Amino acid sequence: MNVQVMSESILGVQIVEENRRVPVIGGDSLPDMPWQERTPGDKSPLWRYRGNPIIKRDALPDSNSIFNSAAVPFRGGFAGVFRCDNTRRVPWLHAGFSQDGIHWNIEPRPIRFIDGPADLAFEYAYDPRVCKLEDRYYITWCNGYEDLPTIGMAWTEDFRVFHQMENAFLPYNRNGVLFPRKIGGNYAMLSRPSDNGHTAFGDIFYSESPDMVYWGKHRRVLEPRESWEKLKVGAGPVPIETGEGWLLIYHGVLRSCSGFVYSIGAALLDREQPWKVLGRTRSFLMAPRENYECVGDVPNVVFPCAALCDKDTGRLAIYYGAADTVTGLAFSRVDDIVDAIRADG
Repeated sequence: MNVQVMSESILGVQIVEENRRVPVIGGDSLPDMPWQERTPGDKSPLWRYRGNPIIKRDALPDSNSIFNSAAVPFRGGFAGVFRCDNTRRVPWLHAGFSQDGIHWNIEPRPIRFIDGPADLAFEYAYDPRVCKLEDRYYITWCNGYEDLPTIGMAWTEDFRVFHQMENAFLPYNRNGVLFPRKIGGNYAMLSRPSDNGHTAFGDIFYSESPDMVYWGKHRRVLEPRESWEKLKVGAGPVPIETGEGWLLIYHGVLRSCSGFVYSIGAALLDREQPWKVLGRTRSFLMAPRENYECVGDVPNVVFPCAALCDKDTGRLAIYYGAADTVTGLAFSRVDDIVDAIRADG
């Protein structure tokens, strides 16, 4: 389908988007989402916001760092759940709100979950994702249950009151990411089985549940393949349903001579059998390059956790953690990323 859409960037410059080929299925019309065109001559499929980082490490009075966070459209603006490591270096989750998706008001107090079983207390929480599913917003995160990492879950309707659910899996697991609709009549999630340390391995797996309590039908989806992701891979933002398949943006990790390097790649998954990979990038879409990505508490990290997608134009705004210290924003279009996947075969 060819369309021509007039939109306005965050810099106030009108853009004409022509010949969009890959339809976005479901989702929201987001004419006022954050947006900035490439700089002239830039051919990258994924490009950085020139005002990065959008959230600095000291945005809260007692924050050491704010990164690896998730944002969604909410009531004419945007809401999010943010990883905030405090000055005791304990990671926790905070809610936040924004009118433009760039300038955020983050609650100074961590989220306090209600309804959770008394024996399901946890010691830390980090790397959240937020998925709008039916009439609720579901939050998944790496949950320190008995000081062991697993997938915590909660839901909210207003980003003020958060209802804790049962953990999705046994330890050890990270990078739990829900699909935004049921598949085969079941809820669906991606995750990465891990260990209790800084995992030196990791594939992406698919699981289903009839009730978001009992998970099964586990299938391997994606394993490390290329040099830039040779150590491990993990799901990033909530998958985006398109006419070509589920667009999955993910992180891949290389073990270099000076430590781990986290980069961003993408894959297309079958719409009804998402464990079947239709294509993936051989080259990374974005790797650490800017100073705020290469210097920080954990150098050389770009870690995507959320993507806003305008269903009318296919524009993408991707939120990512940089050097485990600050939050950055990058842009693309569904067409651009699908083209990169196709080009790599």
